[in-house]
Amino acid sequence: MKKRTPFRPDTQTLNRRAEAAAARRAAAGPAVRLHKALADAGLGSRREMEDWIAEGRVQVNGERAVIGQPVTAADVIKVSGRRVYLRAAAEKRVRVLLYHKPEGEIVSRADPQGRPSVFDALPRIHGAKWIAIGRLDINTEGLLIFTTSGELANRLMHPRYEVEREYAVRVLGELGETEQQALLAGVQLEDGPARLEKLDAAGGEGANRWWRVVVREGRHREVRRLFEAVGVTVSRLIRVRFGPVAMPPQLKRGQAWELPAGEVGGLLKWADLALPVRDAPQRRHYSPG
Repeated sequence: MKKRTPFRPDTQTLNRRAEAAAARRAAAGPAVRLHKALADAGLGSRREMEDWIAEGRVQVNGERAVIGQPVTAADVIKVSGRRVYLRAAAEKRVRVLLYHKPEGEIVSRADPQGRPSVFDALPRIHGAKWIAIGRLDINTEGLLIFTTSGELANRLMHPRYEVEREYAVRVLGELGETEQQALLAGVQLEDGPARLEKLDAAGGEGANRWWRVVVREGRHREVRRLFEAVGVTVSRLIRVRFGPVAMPPQLKRGQAWELPAGEVGGLLKWADLALPVRDAPQRRHYSPG
């Protein structure tokens, strides 16, 4: 039996293949770190993506991924066995949703106790998922921001940026001058010192008094714990602003409101993010159920 001669591509074919590979790499764009790429794809926050990588849920080109690994759109990336396609920045559409969280809902997709989740009220999207920017505890209501952009979520949430959060706070009893000065100067909490950036009286009568406060951190129950540290109980807490985004007065409890392209673009500009907005929908209301 005649032995077959193995096929060896000629120089012209090899050059064409090399040019095609170079074109694919160029189209894929510059390499970015894996956790950032996954967050930008709308799978979650950067911190969540780092956890997924550490848990071994992510593969790149058939190999277990490592945190900080550079990738491009040309790489084959799988999360929990499912292929994830990275798009170039020019193809991304950033969506932002405002939600008026009522008391009694949790900011989590899963809860062993079966409590209502804010995610139950949000519109479904394809090819991405809503990332919650910050959290509110179950007894706090007010503004929650959701986005499909991990980069925007990181810019608003990361402690180094010190983005302001503004709350309307109702307290039981009087908040004296000494207590006010302590809150502005700083008090010691179990997880370190904390203080209010601003504290303004906002009316009220009898035992219930309202205040407007601003903090620059997102620590768990920080506002409540600050007031408790000076002997005052918070009876109601409403977040009314997060960074440059204020809760629209017409947004009722349990409703969501998607920002139009112009407002999303303004938010990206404020965050110093050069991410284009394509085909953004007009402003829309969503109601649960």
